[in-house]
Amino acid sequence: MERRPYRGVYAIPVTPFTETGSLDEDGLAELVDFTIAAGAHGLVAPVNASEFSALSDSERVRVVEVVATQNSDRLPFVAGVSGVSVEVAVGFARHASDRGASAIMAMPPYVRKPRTEEIKRYYQGISDSVDVPIFVQNYPLPVGVPMTAGFLAELARDIEHVLYIKEELPPVTHSVSADISACGDLVEGVFGGAAGKHMMNEMLRGVAGTMPACDVTDLHAAVWDTYSSGDVERATEVFHRLLPLLNFESLYGVNAYKEVLKRRGVIKSAYVRASTIKRLDEKDHVELDRILSSLEDLFSL
Repeated sequence: MERRPYRGVYAIPVTPFTETGSLDEDGLAELVDFTIAAGAHGLVAPVNASEFSALSDSERVRVVEVVATQNSDRLPFVAGVSGVSVEVAVGFARHASDRGASAIMAMPPYVRKPRTEEIKRYYQGISDSVDVPIFVQNYPLPVGVPMTAGFLAELARDIEHVLYIKEELPPVTHSVSADISACGDLVEGVFGGAAGKHMMNEMLRGVAGTMPACDVTDLHAAVWDTYSSGDVERATEVFHRLLPLLNFESLYGVNAYKEVLKRRGVIKSAYVRASTIKRLDEKDHVELDRILSSLEDLFSL
């Protein structure tokens, strides 16, 4: 399937678990269908919003297989293949490519922070192992390894399959502008991050897309599609109504994504493995009640 250049809302299915913390493969398949029906332009998994670092290697492989199978080439699928070394990332990349991923995305090694020379060898090794586009994910500390726009342009110039940047360094709005200016035609696009919280500003700057979690894909897609059609006023209206939820999610991350999906009847359990992320307390649930009630008329599903 060739649909490049990639554009729009590339939504990230969370990784659903049972109440005892086991991978819920059936729930993940249903989540893929929900995300597609909600209007996503592409799929991305497993990455940070999917709790990829809390998955075993075999679970990461299964997530890619389930998403690819359930998607069945309906949308472009970007598989997350970040590894602690080039050898690990190459193994994930080859598997994802063999199983039908349209593209792959990787942060630099995220445990021992490498120097630029090692980062370049890492992406070169990944590129040499596959024949699909690579998204270079520029993610802040402590998980990521921040890279300058100039270095990202160097990667795009020198490494064959580096064709996209996923930018998340704060302020991400200025970072995407720097990337677009530095990379120019060396890449096919720069995607924004931060759960879509700045997508209006990012679209103004010319991003190719955004990669939020999938819990409100229908609203993210409505903003993107309406803005792209030229109705900036309506896109702004929908975005401003969505913003309280995005602000709420910026506090609680995956816990918030999963609670929203559970309340929308998409997943059965809001169980989260990433124990360092703050759980919702009683007052958070009251606030989320109010926020979701204010958005009910905008949901398409």
